[in-house]
Amino acid sequence: MLIFEHSKAGRNAPAQAPTPSEDLVNIPPNLIRTTALGLPEVSELDVVRHYTRLSQKNFSIDTQFYPLGSCTMKYNPRACNSLAMSDGFLNHHPLAPISLSQGILSCMYHLQEILQDVTGMRAVSLTPMAGAQGEFSGIAMIKAYHEDRGDDKRNEIIVPDAAHGTNPATAIMCGYKVKEIRTNREGNINISDLIPLLGPQTAGIMLTNPSTLGVFEPNIKEIASLVHEAGGLLYYDGANLNAILGKVRPGDMDFDVIHMNLHKTFSTPHGGGGPGSGAIGVGKRLVPYMPIPYVGKNTQGYHYIDKKMAPKTIGKLSAFAGNVGVNLRAYIYALLLGKEGMPRIAEFATLNANYLMKQLEKNGFDLAFPTRRASHEFIVTLKKQAKELSLTATDAAKALLDYGMHAPTIYFPLLVAECMLIEPTETESKQTIDKFVAAMTDILRLAEKDIETIKQAPVTAPNRRLDDAKAVKQPNLVWNAAS
Repeated sequence: MLIFEHSKAGRNAPAQAPTPSEDLVNIPPNLIRTTALGLPEVSELDVVRHYTRLSQKNFSIDTQFYPLGSCTMKYNPRACNSLAMSDGFLNHHPLAPISLSQGILSCMYHLQEILQDVTGMRAVSLTPMAGAQGEFSGIAMIKAYHEDRGDDKRNEIIVPDAAHGTNPATAIMCGYKVKEIRTNREGNINISDLIPLLGPQTAGIMLTNPSTLGVFEPNIKEIASLVHEAGGLLYYDGANLNAILGKVRPGDMDFDVIHMNLHKTFSTPHGGGGPGSGAIGVGKRLVPYMPIPYVGKNTQGYHYIDKKMAPKTIGKLSAFAGNVGVNLRAYIYALLLGKEGMPRIAEFATLNANYLMKQLEKNGFDLAFPTRRASHEFIVTLKKQAKELSLTATDAAKALLDYGMHAPTIYFPLLVAECMLIEPTETESKQTIDKFVAAMTDILRLAEKDIETIKQAPVTAPNRRLDDAKAVKQPNLVWNAAS
């Protein structure tokens, strides 16, 4: 029910109304509204109850297990959020003089240093506002590098078939042609398939390691060598950085640029469309092209690096200096972890994923890559169950809602039939993981006896299963007052 449907003429909540300002009398007559706003007429108690009920219907990491693959829906310490909202940070204006911004600039500078250290890159810019924008800036820098050298015939970017969908989109946005390379049955890139794709037309390759298939590419050093020998550069999609944090660095794998989803790996509540931060780390080749502003330091203190100091920059990506609130949370999270705590993220993320993977396999589920050790996530395929029981990945996902659990990512990557991409994250307990295994096993056993019951799921959620085709073709998104 919408808040408008609670409306009764004459009801209001005057105690919460803003106090009129004397400045309102100076508003020009042509700017003054002459018709009512059309707001609902409700009491304060109606408002409180309505939005409280809505919040209780939401799935969230605060209330339920959320094993959404490749999205790292983990618990984030409240300390990071509360400290980032301290008055000195929250009330700092982005146009404040540098002399009055030394505190916040020092935090950003030290975060840049921390990210350089954990990724093995030469420099970091915190400007990109999200992962997709970080991707864009990474490929834009590769393009600027080649053009600066007069190497303008390089017009192709190689992308694996298991890549995030934003990878080919980013390459095309930057004016490149996309050359897809297939992964083999083990989830790796075949060197024999890569070599024919390389040449004077190769601008670079976009990789995630570990990949979206949940496995680590064992030939990464050889791939890097071949791409570099062909004159191309390597871009690292940092979506899965939490799987290797403190264990291996993209810079040591010879990547030239990496974007980091700080809102996934470094403590910001993820989901709902934002907020995000797609910080960029670069190797020595790309330092001159980094997006501005980023923070530098000299004898006078901290300052912004601008176009005068970095004339080859690809430019600004946002109005000011990126999503500072998200970056502050990342900085606080990194300080809470410290050098000893950082590797534990990768250790527990990997331990949880491999334990969950083996438990599901024991209970009758097929793994997409049964001979491979998982990184932070893994893929279960319901191809056999769909054929023999009519149990699809969609059916299993909907049924999980009745167990109070969010579904994993389904049908991605597209190359795995009836795919469920599962990421338990490092913050979940063994007890929670065991409950998920029990739920998945119950769903499988019920499907063997009564698939039609599964087809009706969810039955306990606020909304039953939607007609997906109708929802796409005839979305009902606008409320109109009854005539």
